[in-house]
Amino acid sequence: MSELGMNTINFAGHAAASSQFKATYAEGMGLVEETAAYLDGPGRAAAKVLPRMASVLYAAESMRLTTRLMQMASWLLLQRAVNNGEMSRDQVISEKSKVRLDGFNVDRSAPGWNDLPEGFRDLVERSLRLQNRIALLDREIYRPSDDLVAANTENRVQAQLDLLRTAFSGI
Repeated sequence: MSELGMNTINFAGHAAASSQFKATYAEGMGLVEETAAYLDGPGRAAAKVLPRMASVLYAAESMRLTTRLMQMASWLLLQRAVNNGEMSRDQVISEKSKVRLDGFNVDRSAPGWNDLPEGFRDLVERSLRLQNRIALLDREIYRPSDDLVAANTENRVQAQLDLLRTAFSGI
């Protein structure tokens, strides 16, 4: 790594083993549990009375929501395993290649979106915000060192500001 790369503090690497990660982990796992409880209870009842278009959208978005949450939970569990010394960084990198942290966006203009229960839409929105934070953390933690040096020379300050924004967005 160049001298430039050695002078830059990798906040993401430290954040991954910090209380910030623990809070993100707790938030992610809590959201998984909250979503499961909602979909099995109030969400199931609400879905039965939705108009047809909203009912179809609810079914599709429920699948996307649960898939998004399971992907995030997988990443969080892998990161916890490396933090606890249960897996090596290389093992985690190999396993996390199976995890998708992008591509699960929502079309809020889809017919029936506004007919979906507010609680359901809130879960979707919260999951998307958490997904974005986790994806940013993932890019910063697992970026190849050559990319890190290139990013440092391009815009070190902006990268650090983005990390700080992410770290403090939930506060």
